[in-house]
Amino acid sequence: MRDFDDLVDEAMAAPISGWDFSWLDGRATEARPSWRFRDRVAERAAHAHALVDIECGDGRLLDSLPQRPALTVGVEDYQPRAGMLRATGAALPVRAASFDLVISRHPVVAHWDEIARVLAPGGTYLAQHVGPRSAAEVGEWFVGPWPPSEARTPERARRLAADAGLDVVDLRYEELPMVFDDVGAVVYFLRLVVWIVPDFSVEKYRDRLRAMHDAMPFHATAARFLIEAARK
Repeated sequence: MRDFDDLVDEAMAAPISGWDFSWLDGRATEARPSWRFRDRVAERAAHAHALVDIECGDGRLLDSLPQRPALTVGVEDYQPRAGMLRATGAALPVRAASFDLVISRHPVVAHWDEIARVLAPGGTYLAQHVGPRSAAEVGEWFVGPWPPSEARTPERARRLAADAGLDVVDLRYEELPMVFDDVGAVVYFLRLVVWIVPDFSVEKYRDRLRAMHDAMPFHATAARFLIEAARK
């Protein structure tokens, strides 16, 4: 096993750019959901007339699509990702009823009224959301038990979508294994996904990091759900 301080220093020196997890290749793994979200998006995008990707990060999902509509838009409001793209807030800077396909992968918050507003009649919202207690084992290792919350449950998403006038036609939930092979991977992950431990710093949590280092590998659970909703 590599030295604790070397691993932590390496992770702290690694650049955080956009929404890029490639630094974790070979150091952490996360199983992918069975519904193959990118392939579903590619299939729909090939037949769409206008597409908007909400919270698109650095745009790599859009770039990976073999075919895109002539009108394809990506919006992003989370720093530091927004520095690479035109930023937006909760209100999407696009006209009402102008897109027949709205997508999002792992939105921080789904603004359902805005999603419904920009969808054309008969249009589809297709998204993969982070589910409840995703990576909870990591957060609780540092800060103790997370309080109960319904904020990210599929049932709440279904209810809010319906309240915004959308019909939920598909809703699937899966829990998937995550494995961190060294403590540096955890440090990098917490630097990038800042809401897992909002006050994270190596100095504050050095003792817990060292204990984690001694217990490697570290196992956690990712929660994901697929939601597809159509505008009436």
